[in-house]
Amino acid sequence: MKNTFLVLFLTASSFFAVAQQSNNVQVLKTFHIKSTGGWDYIAVSPVKDWVYVSHGFQVNILNKTTGDSVGVIEHTTGVHGIAFDPTNAKGYTSNGKLNSVTVFDANTNQVLTQIPTGLNPDAILYESFSKKIITCNGRGKNLTIIDPALNKAIDSIDVGGKPETAVSDGKGRLFVNLEDKNEIVQIDMKTFKVLNHWSIAPAEGPTGLAYDDVNKRLFAGCEKELAVVNADNGKVVARLPIGEGCDGVAFDKKNKNIYTANGEGTLTVIHQQSPDKYNVVTNITTKKGARTIALDNATQLMYLPTADFETPVDAKGKSKMIPGTFQVLVVGVK
Repeated sequence: MKNTFLVLFLTASSFFAVAQQSNNVQVLKTFHIKSTGGWDYIAVSPVKDWVYVSHGFQVNILNKTTGDSVGVIEHTTGVHGIAFDPTNAKGYTSNGKLNSVTVFDANTNQVLTQIPTGLNPDAILYESFSKKIITCNGRGKNLTIIDPALNKAIDSIDVGGKPETAVSDGKGRLFVNLEDKNEIVQIDMKTFKVLNHWSIAPAEGPTGLAYDDVNKRLFAGCEKELAVVNADNGKVVARLPIGEGCDGVAFDKKNKNIYTANGEGTLTVIHQQSPDKYNVVTNITTKKGARTIALDNATQLMYLPTADFETPVDAKGKSKMIPGTFQVLVVGVK
């Protein structure tokens, strides 16, 4: 009995400590970028102290500590995401309106070449097992597989729906959110074939996706809900309430926290107590429009792009971005 009380006390103490630390998470500073246009993903460089911000017709590159401009990758019309091949020190942007990927030197940001993809490439990632670059093509409803050594697309995978985000387990399995099907697709990266379609309903519109490689859990950000999925069998093991308008999810492996960036202007913090048990710790105020996120594992800081908006809203309840107010929120523990 005493041992039981001790375990309960330690568990409660641990959760209190996590909650206390998470409540100290806040917006620490804001980097301002004087340019116009929409935005999507943001990424932290694995080779430099830089953060890459997709924005309209270009990618802005900032010093991740000071926010000073480092450079710009131009002519990436409709850019969505940025990925890096750390072995070859190359970067890649997915250009949604050009149906292409821009390849650049990750040390100098010099553009090297352009590679055609499927229709409307959205999220992009470097898949470490196959050592390939993969784009999630929204209108194409498929993935483009790019060989960095050849600088060309070598294959495509039909996923049967709109692929929003993909993550890899690093051991030969790729997982893809299908936003319009409320599914996660499991893919064999040895054969480039679909293995399974896993429904996560009633969760709707999965967008952001993160992976816990220790416990083999997927964290799918859906509309007002985070679905936690067993990556071995596709079973949904937990459902947690989150803010509205999530488009990005990050997993802090060190502190076992999941963060969802919610377009309504909040960041939901969820703590992993065990592989199948989770608690919503808090909802932190960020800023309207801050719906995507990049976590820097080296510093535990998070970067969320957004802007200022006009007060009047249209018939759909949306307001327009004020030109010249694009910015990146830096979030962390004070």
